Order: sequence, then structure tokens, then C-alpha cells
Amino acid sequence: MLKNEIGALILRITLGAIFFIHGVVKFQGGIENTANWFESLGLPGVTAYGVALLEIIGGILLIVGLATRLIAALFALLMIGATVKVKLAIGFLGNGQMAGYELDLAFLAIAVYLVINGSKLFSLSKRIFHRDSTNAKAI
Repeated sequence: MLKNEIGALILRITLGAIFFIHGVVKFQGGIENTANWFESLGLPGVTAYGVALLEIIGGILLIVGLATRLIAALFALLMIGATVKVKLAIGFLGNGQMAGYELDLAFLAIAVYLVINGSKLFSLSKRIFHRDSTNAKAI
């Protein structure tokens, strides 16, 4: 049981850090540029702000272990959207100018794992809500 929780902790923190950094880079590189790129894909430019904020705030929440399943579900949806809208046409390994969807697929798999299993080890949710499955009553 502890090995599974250690693995989930590693996945949770890694995915959170990756998304956090991606969100920060969107603002550092000029969020307007990202918004323009979203518009070139046929998406509203304001979507770039929502995605960047989700990546930053969601990344922090994953790292600290708060609302892990919810945030992981949102990241899974984000990865599905990115893959279908942008990366699928480029191919699994890319086209030489842009990366393919192999990394997006890995992030999707990690997010889905966290949605299914959660991650309680060193999580703020466990501290705040004091959830202990050994005390749960059988249904």
C-alpha cells in the first residue's frame, strides 16, 4: 500500500510541477502571443488565459495535494483537447517542426491514474479533511 502511495505522490508532484511551469511560461512569453496562437487554431483567445491559470493554480494544487482528483480530471480534459485540436494531425512523434502527441499522451495517462487512485501521501486534503479509509464504515 505504501509503495502505491509513494508512486502516486511522485506522479502528483511531477505532473503538478510540469503544468505549473507550462502555465508560468505562457505568461512570461507574453500571454497575448499564446492568445493569438489559440485564435489561429480557431479557439477564442481568452481561452489561453483560462488554460494558463488552470496550469498554474492546478499545478500548485497538485503539488500540495488539494483537490487532486478534480485537478487531474481537468488536466486530462486539457490533454485530450490539446491532442485532438493540435497534435493529432502532426502525428505521434511530430513532424520535425513540432513535437507530436507522445508527451501529451503520457501526461494524460498520469492524470487519469490520479483521477482513479488519488494521492493521499503528504496531501493537504488528507490533513484538512482527516480522511482515513480504515475508519470508513462498510456499505
